[in-house]
Amino acid sequence: MATYLMFGKYSVEGLKGISAKRSDEAKALIKKHGGELKAAYAVLGSTDLVMVVDLPDVARAMATSTALAKLTGIAFTTSPALTIEEFDKLAA
Repeated sequence: MATYLMFGKYSVEGLKGISAKRSDEAKALIKKHGGELKAAYAVLGSTDLVMVVDLPDVARAMATSTALAKLTGIAFTTSPALTIEEFDKLAA
């Protein structure tokens, strides 16, 4: 599994649909794509939502990002992430 950071920006329609039910649907969608939601945070600034998600591969990350956007009305930017330890090994 690889770790991805998903940065979300709410649309007006996306804001209208905020609910615990939709959050549960999003978690189920991630699981359906073979992933696991590790953490999710609402934040202030140019990004409204940050999620840490483990997914099997890039194709699943793209499919998950697109499916979540369709479900929630939130535009996502999805980026692969490495731990500092993994990065140090690659950079050495």
